[in-house]
Amino acid sequence: MTTVAVLGAGSWGTTLADLLARKGENVRLWAYEREVVEAVNARHVNELYLPDSPLAPALRAFADAGETVEGADVVLSVAPSHAVRAVVERIRGAVAPGTLVVSATKGIETDTLALMSDIFESDLPDARLAVLSGPSFAQEVYAGQPTAVVAAARSEATARAVQAIFATPRFRVYTNEDLIGVEVGGALKNVIAIAAGMLEGLGLGHNPRAALITRGLAEITRLGVAMGADPLTFAGLAGMGDLILTTTGSLSRNRALGIALAEGQSFETYRAAHRSVAEGANTSRAAAALAERRGVDMPITSEVCRILFSGKSPRESAAELMERDLKSERLR
Repeated sequence: MTTVAVLGAGSWGTTLADLLARKGENVRLWAYEREVVEAVNARHVNELYLPDSPLAPALRAFADAGETVEGADVVLSVAPSHAVRAVVERIRGAVAPGTLVVSATKGIETDTLALMSDIFESDLPDARLAVLSGPSFAQEVYAGQPTAVVAAARSEATARAVQAIFATPRFRVYTNEDLIGVEVGGALKNVIAIAAGMLEGLGLGHNPRAALITRGLAEITRLGVAMGADPLTFAGLAGMGDLILTTTGSLSRNRALGIALAEGQSFETYRAAHRSVAEGANTSRAAAALAERRGVDMPITSEVCRILFSGKSPRESAAELMERDLKSERLR
């Protein structure tokens, strides 16, 4: 039996914790909210983030992050991207050298433009690091819907270790050694999903959505390659797979944000009314800054950022994207 510490009790963290507990692992779940800790331990539910979903009775929740990871074989981080550095600071002294640390957070740190792996490699340099990503709505994984994801690590042995721990008959895990590409694909698909929601909110149809997904993948790939990723990664689960799911699926929080924006709601109003984080919002700002730093053309990402943080109209942005200078599809 493997002892797994899960940091973050949102819908995805809770779902993965439940999946591992039902598989027979010894799972500890750290929650920021004390009411979540009490509900999981007393009633085996997480009413805040995964309502109407009974959890494995063996799953235990903790209020102290350091206690959660003490002696754990695996640390799974599922905290929102803006909170990851603070969470790592809480556990730094309690994570033993050689511990397998898996990041399932899809985002980029806004202030530093760091990937989640950058944070872990800096603050937990003696850990074995991997990333878990791919097309996976929490509610469908919890319900046992067949799902395929990818575990990425610079070491093939590390990726295979993650594969063995997380794989079940209904949760298939592939391996990949392109850590950067898997992270970039997982983070930036959320930005394109916001744009897809805007198209839907504007009443546009299948043609514009297909164009958006395809051109969105092109700019994600350009940035990823500029950062050292393998372009083939973006044709896989963490690239095209996750992008299709998040831009078309009704369970996508980022797509829902885009719909609300196109229907006239401000980002501030929407954010105040929703507990769960739409990671694509902050990622749009970080990705736009990364693109400028590296000289990468990312017009869709830039427009999403302007709509969110500068009050630009989604309809105006859609028109401007269509009226840009004509160019080759293969322009890099």
